[in-house]
Amino acid sequence: MASTPVSPHAPGEQIRFAVEPCALGSFLVAWSGHGIVAVLFSDSAHQAVFELASTFPRAELVGPKWERECETVRAVVEDPCCAFEGTLDVRGSSFQNRVWNGLRRIPAGCTVSYGRLAVDLGMPGAVRAVARGCASNPLAVVVPCHRVVGADGALRGYRWGVWRKHALLLREGACADTLAG
Repeated sequence: MASTPVSPHAPGEQIRFAVEPCALGSFLVAWSGHGIVAVLFSDSAHQAVFELASTFPRAELVGPKWERECETVRAVVEDPCCAFEGTLDVRGSSFQNRVWNGLRRIPAGCTVSYGRLAVDLGMPGAVRAVARGCASNPLAVVVPCHRVVGADGALRGYRWGVWRKHALLLREGACADTLAG
């Protein structure tokens, strides 16, 4: 994932966005001139735009207008076994980026525990920090933090609601079964 030097709080930066309904409520896709900066789920379009404005308080938000960037995300939202084919403008600390890159390596239909992810990232003592890195992910589905579960396999928190996490995992499981069968 490419990172850009622009801060999420860059004054006057233009961020375009669109909000569309989906099986999981509404989803918002936001992008800069460098790529997609946010994919957010919500119960309403208004709530999604509020979250975007809170994330980028000094940016000029332009939208809503559906564009090709949205189609790359819609493909993944609607078909969880579809590989994301877009460009990301990832904005996080080096630690967050390390966690988010680790998340992108978890295949659709699979889950790992927070502890296992920490071990895979070479930080076995950083389970809580890895969990915070997952929770701060602004790119739902394309950076699949929903694939991380508790050590006992139970679903833990999800920024956009545990019910969405459960629905995403069920859809991915059905897709993986279809591919295997």
